[in-house]
Amino acid sequence: MDLGLAGRTVLVTGGSSGVGLATVRALLEEGANVATCGRDAARLAAATAGLPKDRLLTGACDIRDADGVRRLVARTVDTFGGLDGLVNNAGQSRMKSLSDTTARDWHDELELKFAGVLHPVTAARPHLAASDAASVVNVNAVLAKQPERRLITTSAARAGLLNLAKSLADELAGENVRVNSVCLGLIDTGQWTRRHAAEGTKEPYEAWQARLAADRGIALGRLGRPEEAAHAILLLLSPRASYITGTSIDVCGGVGRGIL
Repeated sequence: MDLGLAGRTVLVTGGSSGVGLATVRALLEEGANVATCGRDAARLAAATAGLPKDRLLTGACDIRDADGVRRLVARTVDTFGGLDGLVNNAGQSRMKSLSDTTARDWHDELELKFAGVLHPVTAARPHLAASDAASVVNVNAVLAKQPERRLITTSAARAGLLNLAKSLADELAGENVRVNSVCLGLIDTGQWTRRHAAEGTKEPYEAWQARLAADRGIALGRLGRPEEAAHAILLLLSPRASYITGTSIDVCGGVGRGIL
């Protein structure tokens, strides 16, 4: 199926690695124009080396900096003539329990998660409203619905983001801008290969990964691949999903402690 993304312009935050980078690659393969950012310019340049530069704009940007985000959006529109899609992907997890968490931890986590959506959406909104097929996709996590005490600040922040996405979907519907979320489970990015290496185990990575998946209750018995998450993101970005807004898709291999 042709997703109808060729010639359209999408901004992806956090494109230096993992799901963000996989989304950038998938969009370019579909013929889209792509802008992406990361906090480390050198890392971003290395990650995107070899990708088609005529349809790719990169730049260093911290999504907590509203002015920096506005400049990135302006560069994107100036370069490609408009903006049709936004993928809010920048973010990270904070591995701490309640007893280990400080007031500063709460502040920093909530600032990162909410700024990572509100700053790009605010800057992109007038340009998205001018598109005939505008879409915003927030990359979230199943933690939003299934909190873990080892990730208490991240779980709470992600639950708030899922709530915010519903409000944004309602707010922007009148401007014909759709807003949806993709909630990820464990995805096989560099953090897991590094953790496997750090353990110093002789167990092959595939077997180690399967054991991890079993421990976390993942029905499919493995971690997800970044491109599998990217495929769901592209579906929601696509004009083919023109009647989908205010919802979320779980990309988590069947992990779940409930039916919602």
